[in-house]
Amino acid sequence: MKVSEILIKPILTEKANALQEKRNIYAFRVARKANKLEIKKAVESFYSVSVAEVRTTVVPSKAKARSTKAGIITGRKPGYKKAYVVVAEGETIDLYANI
Repeated sequence: MKVSEILIKPILTEKANALQEKRNIYAFRVARKANKLEIKKAVESFYSVSVAEVRTTVVPSKAKARSTKAGIITGRKPGYKKAYVVVAEGETIDLYANI
C-alpha cells in the first residue's frame, strides 16, 4: 500500500489536540487493511519523525435517523479504523502546515 492509501487524514478534535499537547500522541484515520507496521512506516516517511508506538482501534458503524416531511429516514454512517501514533520524545508533527 502507498502512504497516501494508508494515511487517510489526521483527526483534529478537542480530544486529539489534548493528546498532542500532553502526551505527544497524534490520531489518524487510516485504511482498514493497514497494520501497525505499515502505519508506522507511513507516518515516519510522510512526516519525517520517529514513531515510538502505534495503537489502533476500529470505530463501528452507527445508525442515524432524521425526521423529514416524508417521514423518518434511517441510514448508517460507515465504520473506520483509527490509529493513535506516539512520536518520540522531543519531536512534533505540524498538522496545520498544509491547511
